[in-house]
Amino acid sequence: MEFLCHHRDRPGSMPLRDELLEAHWSYMDRYTKEMIARGPTLADDGDTPTGSVHILDLPDAAAARAFAFDEPNYQAGVYRDVLLRRWRNLLGRTMWDFPGGRSGGERFLVLGFGAGEAVDLAVPAGQEELIAYGPLLSDDGAGWLGTAALVRAPDPDAARAVLTVDRYADVEVHNWQFGGRPS
Repeated sequence: MEFLCHHRDRPGSMPLRDELLEAHWSYMDRYTKEMIARGPTLADDGDTPTGSVHILDLPDAAAARAFAFDEPNYQAGVYRDVLLRRWRNLLGRTMWDFPGGRSGGERFLVLGFGAGEAVDLAVPAGQEELIAYGPLLSDDGAGWLGTAALVRAPDPDAARAVLTVDRYADVEVHNWQFGGRPS
């Protein structure tokens, strides 16, 4: 089962986040084989973290909850809240398989929160800049709750356009970058 986990930082938590960086990376090292994508969301300055995104393939919802809530930054109070949803990997690959590589261009997390009938259930045509893409699902995997994408785009508006925007209750676009230990 695939899950998307978006931890959102609490205001003023940057010193604590910095203090826990090695603990965070060590925790994530335990999930290397399960990881589909990972990385921080960033403020408009492109440098200040505002959260962390992790997309993983885990055995079940209990394992996903354990991943989200045992994470050192969560345990220490860095995060203000957590979005944890089932997700379906429509691209069938990890971010490391993205043909565009780890660098070059702006990258974004796009979250469309559903309203009404499901939309964007297939990979949009002509979207070679998609790093990860798939529906957000209910706990049982049967109900559509929205769509999440990691995308390389020239700007937030272009990133938002990967979704059928007028079919969602809300669409969030966050600056994002490939995560993991620096090489």
